[in-house]
Amino acid sequence: MTLRAAVIGVGAMGRHHARIYAELGATELVGVADPDAGNRALVAERWRVDAFADHQTLLESLAPDIVSVAVPTRLHLAVTRDCLAAGAHVLVEKPISATLAEGREMIALAQAARRTLMVGHVERFNPAVLELKRRLDGGALGRVFEVRARRMGPFPARVRDVGVVIDLAAHDLDIMRWLIGGDVVRVSAETAQRIHTDHEDLVSGVLRFAGGEIGAFNINWLTPTKVRELSVTGERGMFVANYLLQELDFFENRQADSHWDSLGGLQGVGEGDMTRLRIDRREPLAEELSEFARCVADGLPAAVSGRDALAALALARAVVTSGRDGVALTPDWPAADAPSDGRR
Repeated sequence: MTLRAAVIGVGAMGRHHARIYAELGATELVGVADPDAGNRALVAERWRVDAFADHQTLLESLAPDIVSVAVPTRLHLAVTRDCLAAGAHVLVEKPISATLAEGREMIALAQAARRTLMVGHVERFNPAVLELKRRLDGGALGRVFEVRARRMGPFPARVRDVGVVIDLAAHDLDIMRWLIGGDVVRVSAETAQRIHTDHEDLVSGVLRFAGGEIGAFNINWLTPTKVRELSVTGERGMFVANYLLQELDFFENRQADSHWDSLGGLQGVGEGDMTRLRIDRREPLAEELSEFARCVADGLPAAVSGRDALAALALARAVVTSGRDGVALTPDWPAADAPSDGRR
């Protein structure tokens, strides 16, 4: 079954959604919508599809099966509501919404419409991270002690409505929760505003998970080169993933017995071999949209659910608050009172 796909918002990110839908075997790009005439004309001409200034006209004229929503965050709820009402399954770019209340409403709307709502946390589909997740779930590290993320780069002029926490740190907050498989019980962060006119552009923070694991992150828009790195340390060693190169290295912990008789039961940490694991490199966004189409076609739960995205948003908001107020706090965890999402 070939799914009829549309994209609402074809700016920097949405035009890649359009390209991939046009190229995937499981989907057919039928149209795009964007109030910017230049944006929509560029994509329409490239892929020979209908283009609309208004997304409602697109929905009424084309009745797509699936829609990517890549509009500014403040519009996510309104556009997603219209798509669900028109009978479409929706992939909305992260963050899921501007507020937790709006995110809860989106989840409830998808449930009532019996339609899939998936959120575009694209880093989950990086092949290096997928392989890391597979190995952690298989017990390759034993107990996990710490997850550490570095995500840095130049300031993107296109981002004005949110700071570096919502735009960038949300990726790593989601990945950490996903890899650990547990909830965060304490957040502590420091933020700074150096060049952004309205929001923070630097954050360093620490998370405490319910199982005792530590998450640490250093993220900014102030570094003149891109860094996208994640490390996971556990009792058997350490994995280091490079998002940009799609590489995954394993550093073995060669344990050595203590020489102290009084601590004979204590084992130390010794440097072991480093192994670069084989990764089949693929475009993460293409993997994400392919998985979205597969979930819709096969009636499966969304690979990144609204509840997952709501948790990432709650964490990001807690990081912003902690940095602003100089306090450690517990996130406003939304899952307990959020409706179940996905089709049933």
